[in-house]
Amino acid sequence: MEIKKRYIFIYGILVTILLMGCLIFTSNNKVKADPIDLTEEENEKIIYLTFDDGPSILTNNILDILKEKNIKATFFLIGNQISDQKAVVKRIYKKGHSIGLHTYSHNYKRIYSSKENFINEMLKCQNEIYNIVGIKPDVIRFPWGSHKKLNQNFLNMLHKNNFRVYDWNAFMSDGINYKTPVNKLYMEATKTTITKHPIILLMHCDYMHKNTCKALPMVIEYYKRKGYEFKIIEEDTPEQFFPFKIKR
Repeated sequence: MEIKKRYIFIYGILVTILLMGCLIFTSNNKVKADPIDLTEEENEKIIYLTFDDGPSILTNNILDILKEKNIKATFFLIGNQISDQKAVVKRIYKKGHSIGLHTYSHNYKRIYSSKENFINEMLKCQNEIYNIVGIKPDVIRFPWGSHKKLNQNFLNMLHKNNFRVYDWNAFMSDGINYKTPVNKLYMEATKTTITKHPIILLMHCDYMHKNTCKALPMVIEYYKRKGYEFKIIEEDTPEQFFPFKIKR
């Protein structure tokens, strides 16, 4: 009997050591594989609807759909389009949506000619928004994404200016081809639900994105059926940006 108890005790110790080893291995692999911020939301059903390249006349159509569905979203605005669409910007703000910065000119060569130019573009866009609704947003999105543009030094510079970076992990190809069929846009927007949490969905709301407006109600209903909570990007939303190599 004593021998049997001793074997059970030893077996229990071995199982415990094995489980601890598995946890350590998994944890280490997770850190190495994903340098993006890992948040407590990562296992929750949360989606952020985000729209780039507004404001435009068509942005009103997006806002109408969001109102009908009782959903809030985040709009990354281009500064040089704001003066002609003041009413749209005011509506975005008054209806409780979030506003982000998407540079002033959206001109690739100008924006990415230097880090200083990039920051000045964001500050100029921020000032345009402030003149309309009296707020200075600090959430930003790189035109065409931060991949191969962001590094630790650049990120530090952005943080010194109180900017926070938000890319995406799901998207419609409306930014590549605004004529993309509605069904394809829908399939693109809903195919990453298994692996990505929270979901940050990239869409566009410039004047030509009519198919985006047609696909949006179906996308919203899909995520509602799946039990997702819709959130806006705001001050306490953890940054989410594409991984970059850290030089040692």
